[in-house]
Amino acid sequence: MNLKRYALFLLLTAFCLPALAQRDTVSLNTIVTKTSKQIATYPFEKVYLHLDKPYYAAGDTIWFKAYVTMDNHLPTQISNVVYVDIANGQDSISRLLKLPIVNGVASGSLPLLPADFRQGNYHLRAYTAYMRNYEPEYFFNKNVVIGNAVQNEVATNASFKSTVNGGATKVNAAITYKEQSNTLLSNKKVTWTVVSNGEEISKGKGTTDANGILTAEFTGSAGPIKNGTLVTVIDMGNRKAVTSSFPLKNFVGGNDIQFFPEGGELITGVRSKVAFKAINNNGTGTDVKGDVTDNTGTVVATITSAHLGMGFFAFTPEEGKTYKANVTYTDGNKGSYDMPRIRTSGINLSAYNNDPENLTIKISANSTYFQANQGKVYYIIAQSGGAVFFAAQTSLTSAIYSAAIPKSKFPTGLVQLTLLTDHGVALSERVVFMQHNDALNLSLTSAAKSYTTRQKVRLAVSAKNKTLPVAGNFSISVIDETKVPFDESSETTILTSLLLTSDLKGYIEKPNYYFGKDAAAADNLDILMLTQGYRRISYRNIIAGKAPNITILPEQNGLEVSGVLRNSTGMTISKGYVKLQVPSKNFFAESVTDMVGNFRFSKLNFADSSKVIITGRASNTPSRNLVVTANDETYQYPSKNNMTGDEVVNIDSTFKDYLQNSKRRYDNLHILKEVVIKSTVIKPASHSNFPALTGLPALADQTVDGSRLKGCNNLMTCLPSMLLGVTVDNNIIYLARNYNSDKKPMQVFLNGMPVDFTSLSTVSVAEVDNIEVFKNTGVSGIDAQYGTAGLVEITLKKKEKGTKVSFAQLQELIPPPNILTIMPLGYAINREFYSPKYDVIKTGNLGGDLRTTIYWNPKVVTDKTTGATFVEFYNADGRGTYKATIEGMDADGNLGRYVYRYTVK
Repeated sequence: MNLKRYALFLLLTAFCLPALAQRDTVSLNTIVTKTSKQIATYPFEKVYLHLDKPYYAAGDTIWFKAYVTMDNHLPTQISNVVYVDIANGQDSISRLLKLPIVNGVASGSLPLLPADFRQGNYHLRAYTAYMRNYEPEYFFNKNVVIGNAVQNEVATNASFKSTVNGGATKVNAAITYKEQSNTLLSNKKVTWTVVSNGEEISKGKGTTDANGILTAEFTGSAGPIKNGTLVTVIDMGNRKAVTSSFPLKNFVGGNDIQFFPEGGELITGVRSKVAFKAINNNGTGTDVKGDVTDNTGTVVATITSAHLGMGFFAFTPEEGKTYKANVTYTDGNKGSYDMPRIRTSGINLSAYNNDPENLTIKISANSTYFQANQGKVYYIIAQSGGAVFFAAQTSLTSAIYSAAIPKSKFPTGLVQLTLLTDHGVALSERVVFMQHNDALNLSLTSAAKSYTTRQKVRLAVSAKNKTLPVAGNFSISVIDETKVPFDESSETTILTSLLLTSDLKGYIEKPNYYFGKDAAAADNLDILMLTQGYRRISYRNIIAGKAPNITILPEQNGLEVSGVLRNSTGMTISKGYVKLQVPSKNFFAESVTDMVGNFRFSKLNFADSSKVIITGRASNTPSRNLVVTANDETYQYPSKNNMTGDEVVNIDSTFKDYLQNSKRRYDNLHILKEVVIKSTVIKPASHSNFPALTGLPALADQTVDGSRLKGCNNLMTCLPSMLLGVTVDNNIIYLARNYNSDKKPMQVFLNGMPVDFTSLSTVSVAEVDNIEVFKNTGVSGIDAQYGTAGLVEITLKKKEKGTKVSFAQLQELIPPPNILTIMPLGYAINREFYSPKYDVIKTGNLGGDLRTTIYWNPKVVTDKTTGATFVEFYNADGRGTYKATIEGMDADGNLGRYVYRYTVK
């Protein structure tokens, strides 16, 4: 990796600080050199997904393009594979896609089959294998709302009120039920259950009133109900009962406020900014007013929020005094909070970012600290993305230093300022955001600003870096904004993701606001910097030479299959021959095992669910005495959705028009939803067919029909999302209640035979008849036998009796040990977005084209000489405003985004 791309400035003259030490600067140079070396050896990758629209309905397809970057947003040279997964509200993976990266980009799609995606909030992630070495907060994370008007016959709207009394949270829920036709469902029986962390904590039943409202009351522990869900089942009489779910984690709790002293700590005698962030029970910002008083009751500062519950005040802590913040929230509730602890001796770093040309930094020490440390050397280091852009040293000859640093030395994005001792101990930190407005100059233009329905539109694309044309790689989405309205300040964009949220921990509300035209946006962005954490770089570890814990290497060779060749006694075979075959691609490859029997096939390319056959042979060992095994694939464990502030509880009412349009469009496709055969009774297969499972309860706690697995490519990855109250960690499945206590795993059985959870990746999903879950194993003795807690039985479909099979089929059923057939996770099939073509004169069935995504193209490349290209498509039948969005980057890591609107009449 070329370190010359980093602009490193060691300012060791009086230009930087008023009193610079004339001492050896080896320690500072060591810190800078080690920091640069570490980021060169262990660089950071980022992933951003450009989606075709902000929310979806069952029956839609999520179209996306992945931009994978390294260093200062350059197209990655580290990884060649990117993963995209989506998890349901129980944090179980519903789908996992693997895509090849070419020149830093990849594109794909995720069909949302109505039978597989219930209505709710889903957690969409994107990451590389190498990124798994770091915390999931630095993945691409996005909350995606998916409605389901196809399967849902009932529309709901819920409201919650909660109070904490006697250490317990009392919750009152009011849920309104309506037919999709808007008819109130009055006098209907409803049963409800509250589940938290996989355990039932409350249940009840009731009847809807004349207005279709059910009132439910339950009690939980104090504070928010972690991962809580209210599940209701309404009796529809002669029709099938309807189940609805409502997440509680954002609604069961109260207001809260946190305080963040600039630089990290309050210090006696040093005037400091204190930022604050107030949130409501939805997890989003709420305005507050109040004051800060000392222990004598004197007001020392006034509190007034500036933006989304955030703001700041300044005061000087006095020795021997304590301080409280007294605030009033917008809902009228009040609170009194202790201020963060105050150090009696300390030094602090602060920054002022309101000058367009210079960043002003200030070092402040109180008298006690100054007297004890006068004349000692301190360092200031400023880094962005791990690269050092500024470093200086000074001796402590005055209690207050200040200096101006030209902003031109820093790139656009987050800059972390750190004050260190001459031993490399970090004392104070401050994060600022540099905004140079140097994004690519992108534009979309059309011949007219107004079009008719189904008329052909040609959009001209122009990409420039300032005034020079560039060859860029872009994606374009066109949506009917009348059907898909959305708050633009809440959008996730390539700028908000790669420049802001990917470097910060915690939820950022309305990130696109900070890149808009609001005059106060820059000031509010600086307040945001005071309230969010940034901890990618630890100077303590760098100086100590402690490297990051890298356990997963970058995938630079595409798809790989590896394993071991042994003989029947378990001894490894060196210099053995292994052949790999992918029948669907007519692909063959050969490899030779190393000294310990390992083999590896790299740079493979096959679709997901492809059958891969591995055959081993050795010159001195008969084939019947050889055994081929494949190494298990590892998968990223689901992480908590840190975007819960974007969750929508009342999806039916919030997206009513969109869901109704989705239902009409789905019905227009004339898809046969269900066929019920009443004349024949088919007895389903179950655990009772297997002697080894004798003694289990007659009824399972949960049964999943194999038909629900439609669209699943890998049983191992899909299974957790289908089961209630289970979790998977390190390829071991647990009941959630046991994972949080004694960590006893569940035992998995396949057709009555015990198997490892990882072996499910080789099971053909199409052959699964049903899946049964037992939270207790009755009198079977299985838990005692295997040291487990709970059981999952997977029953395969029965083969027809008397069916003749060929010798080849028999060999496939009972293959010799030197032949191994597996179905590893391959690349997701790349589908093309369908864009219809119309003859404007013969308009056909007008009103029938109900598309919300009008056009999607992830492969827009501009000419390097002109910076131009164009795209063409046809409008749908929707009238109103159409919104075209282009995003992307060039080969030098310059990012760009542009939004263009036109009217359809």
